[in-house]
Amino acid sequence: MVKVEFLGPINKESLELNVSNLKELKVILGQDESLKEWLELCAVALNDEMIFDDETTLKDGDKICLLPPVCGG
Repeated sequence: MVKVEFLGPINKESLELNVSNLKELKVILGQDESLKEWLELCAVALNDEMIFDDETTLKDGDKICLLPPVCGG
C-alpha cells in the first residue's frame, strides 16, 4: 500500500492505495472530479523527495504527497 497525502488547500483525507507507479496513481486520483485540476497543478513528493517521472516505481510503505503551488512574499 502507498499512502497518499493531500497538503494545503486540497482538503482531502489521506488515502492508501495499491499502485505500482506514479502514472497509475494519477489515473486513479483523476477519477475524482475534485482532484483533476489539482493533479495538473501540484508537485509530487515521494518519501519527502520531489519526483517528476510518471514511471517512478512505487513500493509498499511509500508516501506520496501532493504539494499545491504556493505564493507569497
